[in-house]
Amino acid sequence: ARQCFHALKLVKRDCFPSLCITRCASTAPVPRITTHYTIHPRDKDKRWEGVNMERFAEEADVVIVGAGPAGLSAAIRLKQLAAEHSKEIRVCLVEKASQIGAHTLSGACLEPRSLEELFPDWKERGAPLNTPVTEDKFGILTKKSRIPVPILPGLPMVNHGNYIVRLGHFVSWLGEQAEALGVEVYPGYAAAEVLFHEDGSVKGIATNDVGIQKDGAPKATFERGLELHAKVTVFAEGCHGHLAKQLYKKYNLREKCQPQSYGIGLKELWTIDEKKWKPGRVEHTVGWPLDRHTYGGSFLYHLNEGEPLVALGFVVGLDYQNPYLNPFREFQRWKHHPSVQPTLEGGTRIAYGARALNEGGFQSIPKLTFPGGLLIGCSPGLMNVPKIKGTHTAMKSGMLASEAIFSQLINENLQSKTIG
Repeated sequence: ARQCFHALKLVKRDCFPSLCITRCASTAPVPRITTHYTIHPRDKDKRWEGVNMERFAEEADVVIVGAGPAGLSAAIRLKQLAAEHSKEIRVCLVEKASQIGAHTLSGACLEPRSLEELFPDWKERGAPLNTPVTEDKFGILTKKSRIPVPILPGLPMVNHGNYIVRLGHFVSWLGEQAEALGVEVYPGYAAAEVLFHEDGSVKGIATNDVGIQKDGAPKATFERGLELHAKVTVFAEGCHGHLAKQLYKKYNLREKCQPQSYGIGLKELWTIDEKKWKPGRVEHTVGWPLDRHTYGGSFLYHLNEGEPLVALGFVVGLDYQNPYLNPFREFQRWKHHPSVQPTLEGGTRIAYGARALNEGGFQSIPKLTFPGGLLIGCSPGLMNVPKIKGTHTAMKSGMLASEAIFSQLINENLQSKTIG
């Protein structure tokens, strides 16, 4: 054995010379990164010398950031009130997506109360609410079985009277209604900066610069963002918006509320075998594959959109303790559960996405108003967590905000530049 070991050492020495790694400093030039955001100056970057940094400014009565259910409902309600009182109000709405509704993602099971207030004739207007809920199911999953749980009348999870919708389509329809009323909608323009008056009140927003290389240098096509000044700026960015975070800090809006908590929602859209399709069925589950220390659950909605579609999703609270937990992987495991897999067998996934969710509830809602502006929708976290619904509350918040704003816009005794 000793001779064999000695022979192996000789073979290793002769045939596999010692491998050594020598670190050498790279001589390649390191590109200097300049931020793409307008809130950081580029004065010390020589590549920006001589570039025209002047921004064009527009004046409006109200500027709304974000064309989701909240922002669009606010814009629509403002124009409705202006028409009722024969007033001219300029409402500008900026949206980062190239098309209205393109960045909207939800289940979604819509409670139509707010829509009925906004448009009592929504059916005649052709709102894309094609699937009324016909069946409501809830269950607790174990690894191999499903324990049914009855949904008693009066409980938050009751969906009788609600509609299963594709929220992106619904938001696109709201955008059409807003434009028909005279709202100036600017898709493809992300709000990159909050502008302030000298007294600290919000003056408006600036949109993102365009024409910047990936290393931060200006292209020949560089254009400065647009400034939009307003008497009131409404922030409807959605969950954890980057401008709202600046406002929380500047105005100490979270001083008297509990910390917000967040979840991640993963969603897929499938076409399935028509024999397994139950239009109007709503299913929710908790339990497996998550353990008792991890908050989360799932949904499975059967849509009636002219083809056998199901929307399925999985939500995991982002305060999970296991550092190795992967929400996407847990979603895939859930799809293999004996109560879920048969529905998907033979089907095809046609779309997928994910989004963050505010799940702190009522006690985590910050102060909504500040000098020159306010927060609405999912930006401050107005989702009704027991119902796991936020679209109708977002819409209602936008409508209430518009009514308060309009009453101040027509106040002839108002002296301040901004209304807050």
